[in-house]
Amino acid sequence: MRKNKLLLLLLLTILLLSACAGTSESSSPQYKIYLISKSTSTEFWRSVFAGANAAKAEYNVDLIIRGPETEENYLGQNMYIQEAVNNHADAIVFSAISYMENAPAIDAAAKAGLKIIVIDSDVNSSNVSARIGTDNIQAGRITASAALASEEEHISVGIVNFAQVSRNGEEREIGLREELEKDPRVEQIYTVNTVTDHDAAREGAVSLLEEYPEINVLIGLNEPLGVGVAEASEALDLSGRVRVISFDSNIRCIDLLRSGDVSALIVQNPYAMGYLGVETAWKVLEGQSFRPDQLIDTATSIITKENMFTVEGQKALFSFG
Repeated sequence: MRKNKLLLLLLLTILLLSACAGTSESSSPQYKIYLISKSTSTEFWRSVFAGANAAKAEYNVDLIIRGPETEENYLGQNMYIQEAVNNHADAIVFSAISYMENAPAIDAAAKAGLKIIVIDSDVNSSNVSARIGTDNIQAGRITASAALASEEEHISVGIVNFAQVSRNGEEREIGLREELEKDPRVEQIYTVNTVTDHDAAREGAVSLLEEYPEINVLIGLNEPLGVGVAEASEALDLSGRVRVISFDSNIRCIDLLRSGDVSALIVQNPYAMGYLGVETAWKVLEGQSFRPDQLIDTATSIITKENMFTVEGQKALFSFG
């Protein structure tokens, strides 16, 4: 009889604890957060999504990921911003294709009560709660240091950049040119802007090399453009004559780095951008304040054939692994 009473007491205790746990869990709000990217088709953005989904699991948020196919479709992004408003989202984690053209939609979302967290590429809005990503001016300077590692006495640089409406591409080229122009060996700097696509970048790089055969340093300023310039160098058999510098850790560029066709990769940390974007959105919704004028820098590294197999090199190349 006593044994049955003890068993009943134990069962009641378990039920009581379960009820308390259920009450606590249900009282914690599950925020709805939209992540609106510049694209969904590159390894860079897949790494961003991996980081965002890790934060989703940790903070128990309802995460909706949206993004256009190409990094030129700012109108598509504006439609997704409106979708977030219509679906009563609590926050948007956003990377702007157009610094100016995305701003009215972001301002309207903020006016509707959504918190705005910027990752990767900025937008011209005073309604942003926090900014996370690469210090792009500094990334440009780092790229210049990789370019100036050339042993050539005379340097001519070809830059393949993406749309001029995008803030991060503009800032990278500013930092890059500032540093290049300090070195007396640099005689010419040429730029071509293409759509963010490796085929277009390859064609742009080939045209640049054909028009200016003196180019001996060739740079692509984001992942698809980096793949394009690497493929242009490979197609024209420029290994040993042109120093090729690519952005991010696309597997194609990693292979070409290992073979020597690419001299350096300028590697960001997209996984951290995704993770910190969702985490910061959650913290803002919980009442924490950030200074939007102070970038939360996710760091940038130079990876070469010499350091790519070190522990730090592997962490940079495969940050989501």
